[in-house]
Amino acid sequence: MAQPERGPRERMVFSAAQLVRRDGVTATGMRDVAEHAGAPRGSLQHYFPGGKEQLVNEAVDWAGRYAGNRVARFLAALPEPTPSGLFAAMVAQWTDELRATGFVSGCPVAAATVDCAESADATRAAAAAAFARWTRPVAEALAGMGVPGERAEPLATVMISALEGALIIARAERDVRALTAVTRELGPLLDAARSAVPARDGHSAHTGRP
Repeated sequence: MAQPERGPRERMVFSAAQLVRRDGVTATGMRDVAEHAGAPRGSLQHYFPGGKEQLVNEAVDWAGRYAGNRVARFLAALPEPTPSGLFAAMVAQWTDELRATGFVSGCPVAAATVDCAESADATRAAAAAAFARWTRPVAEALAGMGVPGERAEPLATVMISALEGALIIARAERDVRALTAVTRELGPLLDAARSAVPARDGHSAHTGRP
């Protein structure tokens, strides 16, 4: 996740997300965030009067919005959008991230959930909201590709759950094997969930359903 030009406050939120995804919430200190962001330490209290919890919650919110916004970009890059193609693009982004960081950085939303779900209710709620912001556009994309409405959201949840689980295994193994497996095994299931969709010649075509 390359950091674009931002103001001090935005840089600190971004930096918090990067440190949390690498080290977890507990090991991420406010001074670490300020140093990573290249911001004065005194600005932390100014921008985040709620302290570390506020900063972490905003970082989690940023991560949810980032993931949700990426869905449209993935779709735009697909020559022919399909559920399996969308999922493969989602997984490929994280595969590239893990390889680039040496398998040290995962999802900041998952990291915050693991660290704070029991101790900080506000962070748990922020993580739940972030997952919802990610799930919603995935479900909308599935529905737009012919997945029935009642299945779109559950399948979006399955996609994100599989991806998050594979990320944890990949970091533990320092190998993308799990990411490759979920892409290969879930792809046919996702495409088979579509109803009849128009073929290019104008006739309807079924996508794997009898």
